[in-house]
Amino acid sequence: MNRRLIVCALAALLLAACGTATKDVAVDGKKGPISKTPARKPTAVLKRGGGFYKDDGPADDIPDGLDDIPDARPKWEPLHKPATRPYVVLGKEYVPNTAVKSYRTRGIASWYGKKFHGQKTSIGEPYDMFAMTAAHPTLALPSYVRVTSVQSGTAVVVRVTDRGPFHAGRVIDLSYTAAYKLGLINGGSGEVEVEAIIPGEATATTYAQVTPPLRPAPAEVDEIEKLVRRMALEERPVQTAAMVGMGSDSVPPKGVYLQLGAFASADNADNLRNHLTRDLDWLTEPMRIHAAGGIHRLQLGPYASRADADRVAEKISLTLGSRPTIVIR
Repeated sequence: MNRRLIVCALAALLLAACGTATKDVAVDGKKGPISKTPARKPTAVLKRGGGFYKDDGPADDIPDGLDDIPDARPKWEPLHKPATRPYVVLGKEYVPNTAVKSYRTRGIASWYGKKFHGQKTSIGEPYDMFAMTAAHPTLALPSYVRVTSVQSGTAVVVRVTDRGPFHAGRVIDLSYTAAYKLGLINGGSGEVEVEAIIPGEATATTYAQVTPPLRPAPAEVDEIEKLVRRMALEERPVQTAAMVGMGSDSVPPKGVYLQLGAFASADNADNLRNHLTRDLDWLTEPMRIHAAGGIHRLQLGPYASRADADRVAEKISLTLGSRPTIVIR
C-alpha cells in the first residue's frame, strides 16, 4: 500500500514538472527557452486598399493607452511659409490658405502609418503616427481641425502638419491614433466631416497682431502662380537642370517623363515622392526631382515612347483618380 502511494506521488510530481518546464527550441543554431508571454501584435483586422499600402500600416508594436492620448489643443502658431505657396500634383493646382480661416467639408478620411513614422512633414517636424495630427492639401500649416465620424458621431481634434492626401475623393489623412479613435483602422477609411478650428474667438486681424503676417506680397504670389501654371502646361523643361533624389543623375537623360507634381519647396517635392511611393508601390521607374527656375518638379521615367508613358499615366489615373502631365525632353 505504501509502495502504491509512493508511485502515485512520484507520478504526480512528474506531471507537475512537465506542466511547468519550458521547452527548448533552436534559434540561429542555439537552443533557448520559449517565452510564455508572446510579443504583443496589433489586434485590428486590416483590409488592403483602405488607408494604407503594402509596407505601410500599423507599427509592429502598438503602445498601450491610445485611448488616453488627448486631442490636440488649438493655439495660434506662426504659419510655415513654404507651405503657403501654390503647387501642382497630378495636373491639379492647389492654392494653400495663407491664414487660418473657416472651413468645413465632408468626405473620405484615410490614415498613414509606419512607412512615414519619423519622416519629415511639410512643416519640417517628424511625423508621429501616435500623435493627434493630420495632413490636408490646402489648409494653413500648422492649424487645427475637428474631425467627426459620420457613422458614429465620434469627434477628435487634430493638428494639421502635412500635405495630402492626393487620392481623388479623400479629404484628409489622419495619424494612426486619430483614425483609431474614430474607428477607422479596420476599414482603412471612412466618411467624416472636417471643420477648421479658429482658436478662441480671434479674428484675422487679431491673429496678424499675435504673429507676423505670412501672406506673400501680391507680386510674389503672381510670380509663383505663373511659374506653377507654366510648369503644369509646359512640354520641354530646361535640359541642364540638376536632378536630385532617388534615381537622380547629373544630366537628366532624354526621353518621355510623367510629371507628378511641382513645388517651390524641395522638401514638399520630396514629401510628395514619399507619399506616391506608397500609393504607387507597383511602379518600377525611378522618381526624380527636377529643379529649375525655382520650381522642383517630381517626375517619373524616362519612357522610351509617349505610348509607354500614356499606359502608365492611365494606370496612375485609375489608382489615384488624377492623371499626371506628360513631359518630353
